Amino acid sequence: MIAAMRKLIKKIKKIIPTLFYIVVILVFSSIFLGAISFIYFARDLPRPDNFVDRTISRPTRIYDRSGENLLYTVHGEERRELISIEDVPDHLIEALLSAEDSNYYDHYGIDLEGIGRSVLINLRERSLSAGGSTISQQLVRSALLTHEKTFMRKIREVILTIELERKYSKEEILEFYFNQIPFGHNIYGIETAAQSFFNKSASELTVAESATLVAMIRSPSSLSPYGDNLDALMGRRNYVINRMAHLGYLNEKEREEAIDEEPEFSRFRNYLRAPHFVLHIKQQLENHYGAEFLNERGLKIYTTIDFELQRKAENVARIMAEQNSAQFNAHNMSIVMTDPNTGEILALVGSADYFGEKYPEDCVPGRSCLFDPYTNVALRGRQPGSAFKPFIYAKAFENGYSGETTVIDERTNFGTLANPYIPRNYDNRFRGEVSLRDSLAQSLNVPAVKVLDEMVGLRQGIEWAERFGITTFTEDPYHYGLSLVLGGGEVNLLELTSAYSVFAADGMKSPTASILKIEDGSGNIIQQKNSTQRRVVSSSVAQEITDILSDNEARAPIFGSNSILHFENEKVAVKTGTTQNFRDGWIVGYTPDIAIGVWAGNNNNERMLNSPGVSVAGPAWRVLMEDYVRN
Repeated sequence: MIAAMRKLIKKIKKIIPTLFYIVVILVFSSIFLGAISFIYFARDLPRPDNFVDRTISRPTRIYDRSGENLLYTVHGEERRELISIEDVPDHLIEALLSAEDSNYYDHYGIDLEGIGRSVLINLRERSLSAGGSTISQQLVRSALLTHEKTFMRKIREVILTIELERKYSKEEILEFYFNQIPFGHNIYGIETAAQSFFNKSASELTVAESATLVAMIRSPSSLSPYGDNLDALMGRRNYVINRMAHLGYLNEKEREEAIDEEPEFSRFRNYLRAPHFVLHIKQQLENHYGAEFLNERGLKIYTTIDFELQRKAENVARIMAEQNSAQFNAHNMSIVMTDPNTGEILALVGSADYFGEKYPEDCVPGRSCLFDPYTNVALRGRQPGSAFKPFIYAKAFENGYSGETTVIDERTNFGTLANPYIPRNYDNRFRGEVSLRDSLAQSLNVPAVKVLDEMVGLRQGIEWAERFGITTFTEDPYHYGLSLVLGGGEVNLLELTSAYSVFAADGMKSPTASILKIEDGSGNIIQQKNSTQRRVVSSSVAQEITDILSDNEARAPIFGSNSILHFENEKVAVKTGTTQNFRDGWIVGYTPDIAIGVWAGNNNNERMLNSPGVSVAGPAWRVLMEDYVRN
């Protein structure tokens, strides 16, 4: 027996080295195969090397001049506002952990216990209310991987999750998660979700509101508060609240209060204020920076818009256009307000009501519409009528003539016998010898044509208008002919109002400005308004034009002594304009501090009911100017 045992021991001693080598080979083979497998599954894998430097799309925000009124948010496919983890309330973090990953601080990215528990909960409640993925896994899946459901993708998810947990702290991962997670409607991140659904910052959310947003994470599309599944969303919310209480984050009273709280969802829309102005700015920025840069870099655009003036102008345009449509067959209106001393646009209304309905409903925008809300008439070329006259008179004064210079107002053919051009005055009367002061104040047509023809010249007149900022005269001067002084060339309301600002600023012109400054996502100023002024016309000529346009006595023979153009004890210069066949009505007026221009008419160029500019555009201008000078 002993001999047999000795033989067995000898055999074992011989086998042990062989077994040892086999074990070593198996261990190293496993390590090698594991490494090869890791390399295989991780090849071409996006790396979570630094989430902090990862480019997360952030919207550009456009503000009024105060920076307190948000006019518009420009975003691409992702709307995202970033928030620091320090600003996330504790109950929001607790709601997330309760619903998605209660063992978050106890695992290293993969929670086997959580997976098992979620399976049991789902079986017991016959629902999919509990999931098995950790917060880290969800972040990796959302930020770094596709949504394909394959075995290989799952392995890659696990590998990246382990890498993420190794690289970052739990607090950092939570911050990444809160800024990355989608909520549907192109909304990404908890801050954007809080602002969109509750009109408040995430830092201000109640327990119930926090639970509601966390509830949406599981299925943003089917649990949207704006769909037909509000009851399902509230059920999921209550599940989150109950889980918070079960885990000790809420006491019974807090749980009951959260369950009983009725949600107050804000109206879902991307706010668009000062719409025509904002969309004009957006197009300018896209042309300069590119749409992708604008959509993703979190710029802050501080515009020149005075929000209170803008709101007043929009209200006036809407109300007056409604009145004009019934009284004068003039269905649209545009308003521009500028600061003469800075060139800044204080208000811009491109149409009477951007959010209104087209009239008639079957119109084709740009062709058959009397009113098209989306067309920015402030930037569209229209004939200005007599509103263009002051620039030609200013050039005559610059050439040495004065307001006391006289011309003969009489029937005159400025053409030929074969091709006559015989302008008429508004009232079909001729006055004989008149001063330039009276002829401009009363907007007489024949004297104005003589001023252009005899004292200025057609080519000089166009070059002079360009000095004031009129850029729309692109044809050869003789294309317009002498009718230029009567509004024969198209201008737009923004340029015309800005041009009048030169008279208000004592002959100095500031570049028309719509943006005060632009900040990048870090608060650095990357663009600022140019404040350089240049002299366009002498101070004496500017003052003479202003004196004529504010001379109530001189214009009284045509407009009356108590017209809407007259301000008692206030020096307000103003000029009206009406195009041939009453297709456009204009008025532009100013003080040293503000210039206001108003256009009224129809988008499709249909004529109004024999209504001059003072009647269709004048009342709106009067309301705005009076409100400004009185306040």
